[in-house]
Amino acid sequence: MASFSCTSSTSAFRKCTRVHSMVRPGESFSFKKFIHFALEETNKYTDLKPSILQENFNWLTAVDGKAQLQMHAFESPKIRLLRSLSIEGSDGLQVLDFAVFPRPEFDLPIFCANFFSTATTNIVVLDLNPLHDVISQKDYKEKYYKHLIPLGLEYAELLPWGGKITPESLKFFSPIVIWTKFSPCQDKHHALYSAFKEYLTSWLKLMERASGETEIPQIIINLEWQHRYLTWRAEKDPGHQVLRRLIGETLAKEIIRSFLFNGVDDMGNKRFLDYFPEYKCDDGTVNQKRSMIGKSFESRPWDARGEFINNTLR
Repeated sequence: MASFSCTSSTSAFRKCTRVHSMVRPGESFSFKKFIHFALEETNKYTDLKPSILQENFNWLTAVDGKAQLQMHAFESPKIRLLRSLSIEGSDGLQVLDFAVFPRPEFDLPIFCANFFSTATTNIVVLDLNPLHDVISQKDYKEKYYKHLIPLGLEYAELLPWGGKITPESLKFFSPIVIWTKFSPCQDKHHALYSAFKEYLTSWLKLMERASGETEIPQIIINLEWQHRYLTWRAEKDPGHQVLRRLIGETLAKEIIRSFLFNGVDDMGNKRFLDYFPEYKCDDGTVNQKRSMIGKSFESRPWDARGEFINNTLR
């Protein structure tokens, strides 16, 4: 594996949490404070330690010599991987891909924050991605989301639904997902930062209360469903186009499979087409379309009780 690091893993947390102090009042909006908050807050609930991934993935300069990519990776007794990728480039380009994956002994949701920002637009997905299907498995939705529905409704007002989305992607979202687009605006940025803090703190409280599964069959089920999630994201996540443009196909693929969605190659034996056979082409390859159905759900498809409105999605 190629090494992208020039910073020792033992100092990674300390250096990353200092990054907020470099953001001065009045400066342009930056995702650095999101990472700073996430690491500080998570350490209140668990003892984060640098992941072995930190030795190989730390920072990288894009081929244009302008954009900088910074990566951080940690783990804890209940967290398999907490990782972030942040990008700062020219023309106001900023990206934050932040996620927290639980260990397979826990059926916790996957914390997910995907933010893309330029001088003219912001595209946002923020969610506690369900490990299991919340549309058909009512008990899982009740367990993790029932008490969070008011929180989701609050931010759905501040950060409205961003328009049509692929139904396949929607299967990985929860009733409290924030999917939104907006022009750069201080109020919207403030609302997004507030939502990020509240969603992450909510996830950390769920983690704190979670008891590890002891039955091997259930652990195997959790493992497979997390692997299914990783397999989908590694193949179809739209943010990969940005990486390929910035650093080329080879490095982008390594960061995607070995860092962003670490585990896709070793947490299970199934491949993309095993989970999603509808994407199989006649020659046996994967159809590169992001959706086999198109886009739908122009408005938010959950009601005020967190019930899915369109019952045709399976």
